[in-house]
Amino acid sequence: MSTSTEIKKTKYLNPYIGGVLLGLVLLSANFIAGRGLGASGAIKSTIVATMNTIAPSASEKSGFVKEFRESHEGNPMKTWLVFEMLGVLVGGFVSGAVAGRLKFKVEHSPKITSKRRLILALTGGLLFGFGSQLGRGCTSGSALSGMAVLSLGGFITMAAIFGTAYVLAYFFRKNWI
Repeated sequence: MSTSTEIKKTKYLNPYIGGVLLGLVLLSANFIAGRGLGASGAIKSTIVATMNTIAPSASEKSGFVKEFRESHEGNPMKTWLVFEMLGVLVGGFVSGAVAGRLKFKVEHSPKITSKRRLILALTGGLLFGFGSQLGRGCTSGSALSGMAVLSLGGFITMAAIFGTAYVLAYFFRKNWI
């Protein structure tokens, strides 16, 4: 017997089908664009373009920014990864809207506050972004695309990502369970 007070279960894509689709997207990216997937390069392009706009004299003095800009023919925003990430953002927004999951709220365990959840998410994102620069790529670029071309570094990166998550999950589980 169904009541209106029942908790509605959110339906998501089967993870095995999602994995196959992700593999097909990666294969298509390599075939069509001649390169794999990645997100950290788009962030780097955005930071360099912002520095060029806000502080052009400082960006001229920064060897990294100057070299990055010159390697992208003067406009770091006209790269494959920037358009890829715009597609990811728009696709995620459209998917959420179509599935009825587009809500402006912070999901978290009843054991923590929204503020703590946002602080943990921001801290994790910043640490992951910093790590992606040390590792010369994010999960998509270094691990998935690296593994797709049978790069030893890609396999090591994926093992490090999942290994670290496995070790740290015990300490952070109380924030979500």
